[in-house]
Amino acid sequence: MTILTEPIGSIPRPSTLLNALTENAEGRLSDADLKKLQDEATADTLARLAELGCPVLVDGEQAKPSFVTYPLAGLTSLAGDGAVIPFADGHTRQLPRLTAGPFRYRVRAETYLREALRHTSQPVKQAVIAPSALSLLYPADGIDGYSRENFLKDLADEAEADIRGCLDAGAHVVQLDFTEARLSLKLDPSGSLLDDFVALNNQVLDRFTEEERARLGVHTCPGGDQDSTHSLDVDYAELLPKLFRLKVGNFYVQLASEADPDRVLAVIADQLRPGIRVFVGVTDPIDPRVESPEEVRDRVLAAARHIPVDQLGTTDDCGFSPFADDASTSRDTAFAKIAARVKGTAMAAEALGLR
Repeated sequence: MTILTEPIGSIPRPSTLLNALTENAEGRLSDADLKKLQDEATADTLARLAELGCPVLVDGEQAKPSFVTYPLAGLTSLAGDGAVIPFADGHTRQLPRLTAGPFRYRVRAETYLREALRHTSQPVKQAVIAPSALSLLYPADGIDGYSRENFLKDLADEAEADIRGCLDAGAHVVQLDFTEARLSLKLDPSGSLLDDFVALNNQVLDRFTEEERARLGVHTCPGGDQDSTHSLDVDYAELLPKLFRLKVGNFYVQLASEADPDRVLAVIADQLRPGIRVFVGVTDPIDPRVESPEEVRDRVLAAARHIPVDQLGTTDDCGFSPFADDASTSRDTAFAKIAARVKGTAMAAEALGLR
């Protein structure tokens, strides 16, 4: 037995790729030349993670426009004035708005996974966007000839296909990014919106077998963009009992940036059920300070006082730079934090008498 450790998903893009994205958007670089640079960044990401001793790799989302909008790339039935997500430092992100149906993914996550698997024989994890996040695309005033009910049916079908494609392609784990979970309690403190989100996600998860759900997970955090969050002030005690209703085998929970992690760990312990594993965040991607392996070790040991080690794992609080234009965290800083997580987790396992 040991303590498992996995990344969340995003890794900051190299400066050459960031510059290429700008040039491509301005028409000064072809799509083919951009793809070549994305492929090179993917290969480099996988190689550097392997060199750090990561047992599970990710492609770093080097080719995704963002962790949210990748299925929409090239979709023409969108307007730019969708839901606005405010962050604590005052900046915002805005989702697109769907203007017509039927809703279909233009890009599936298995595309990125298959590209990653060309570069490595190690286990690769694939992140996908939760259907609850994409449900925010549908406008409050509706769409003529395309009801919300029909949209949600199409969305569930597309989300299932996105997940199943990754499982079939050989993903070690498929992780649903559910960052809107905590935010939903800020938008609707009654919890009704969160209930709707959980129900929609479970509607999709119900389509998978118990064995398949053991390879599925869900990630929650208060957002992480340009060194800011959107919902860190929302009490985890209001979220976690509903989050753990999701029918997956793995939960990835931001924890390192919490003011009172022991309190959160006690809530998690109350929600544990047989057959699930909780990966707790032990590094903070939006903190420029790199944690030491010893600091990570101590965080893991604190978690082990609440969570049995056979149900415990470690991760980063969130993806690093999950939007392609976020340059607030350097690539080297991200890899240094990941190295500390891997080494610190191993030190904690040794302290606990594990292999």
